[in-house]
Amino acid sequence: MDDKKLENASRPYEISTKLHKFYRGKMEVIPRCTIRDLNDFSYWYTPGVAQPCREIHADPSMADIYTNRSNTVAVVSDGTRVLGLGNIGPLAGLPVMEGKALLFKYLGGVDAFPLCINVHSSEEIVNFVKAVTPSFGGINLEDIETPKCFHILDSLRNSMDIPVWHDDRQGTATIILAGIFSSLKLMDIPIENAKFVLSGAGASNLAVADLLEISGADPGNIILLDSKGILTKDRKIPDDNPYKQKWARISNSSNLKGTLEHALSGADFLIALSTPGPDVIKPNEVSLMAKKSAVFACANPVPEIWPWIAHDAGAFITATGRSDFANQLNNSLVFPGMFRGALDVGTKRITDSMCVKAAQVISDRTEELGLSPEFIVPDMGDPETPIRVALSAAKESMRLGLASHPDTLENLEKRAREQITHARNTVKTLMETNIIPPPPEY
Repeated sequence: MDDKKLENASRPYEISTKLHKFYRGKMEVIPRCTIRDLNDFSYWYTPGVAQPCREIHADPSMADIYTNRSNTVAVVSDGTRVLGLGNIGPLAGLPVMEGKALLFKYLGGVDAFPLCINVHSSEEIVNFVKAVTPSFGGINLEDIETPKCFHILDSLRNSMDIPVWHDDRQGTATIILAGIFSSLKLMDIPIENAKFVLSGAGASNLAVADLLEISGADPGNIILLDSKGILTKDRKIPDDNPYKQKWARISNSSNLKGTLEHALSGADFLIALSTPGPDVIKPNEVSLMAKKSAVFACANPVPEIWPWIAHDAGAFITATGRSDFANQLNNSLVFPGMFRGALDVGTKRITDSMCVKAAQVISDRTEELGLSPEFIVPDMGDPETPIRVALSAAKESMRLGLASHPDTLENLEKRAREQITHARNTVKTLMETNIIPPPPEY
């Protein structure tokens, strides 16, 4: 049985290679305006285009009226931490960033452009992003190594008036928090009493810890581990990682020391964002957890422990980052809707409270669809989830006074539905007319 499951788990690699070769990528640029004849170019380009240029020069906010900037996002990566593949460089990371752009468009109606850059210092990346922002309404940082990613995100968020988002940090933390909210409902445990073990103390899990704290979890009930073991108050953490320093100081009130095995005794949650598996987490370690425990093994492309093995070891709920298993905790349930809402009100910043609100609406949507141990978040195909996330982001942005052009929730919902429907119908029409040809058999 396990051999068959392992064979199925490996099959996406073979199919993906064939499809990428056939289509030669996943995105292209197509017009959104009419071209009835060549005379139309006198309006879309010279001489007519000079007039909107003059008006934007006089009033920069008109760029949102005359161009598509307010619906565009740059997906910026230096390729130093791609999925579970590590530092493979910007060129090898391009298929991932194209995939990100595809999800932005299909799930959120957002036009995203992959920008894989061959510069790697924090200062160079910050300067690059600042240089290209006239073309974009938002920035999605992707697959940038720790701790560099912290400094880049903080620098850009503090110096720019468009939303900057690090998906490996904020997006991952948000969808994991949604899974935690749903699991707590099934466990019937208040978040302030739950015990959390976070295996891996990189960008993602440090953000998970931050969102847990904001959501009411007791920091002392959170234990983080890195490659050297459990974080404790007496651990020396490098000065270039203030987030890790913070959690070494305030977590683990029992001052436990040692390995994952020492941390897991009686734990309600294991949130693993560490080394791709399998067999990184052992069944005997899972068996030490509380009776109704949740194991989120989220390393990509292979989880730290296969979900069926974790379940056999006693886990009540299992989740991974993969679409071929139940309970996929995938950022795609977050970032398309988050940016849809952020762009539609022109928010200046995406805050941690916006992430918490998004996690709550994702969990609430799961209850509507039928919450169970095998269903703790909606799947990517649910058309309502990105709209709910978009509205929660827009509403919180307006509450915080961060929205450049606030609007009614009714208008925002209408716009979100129109943009997402337009994107999906475009793909459907291109497929029906064979402009996007059918894939080869596999």
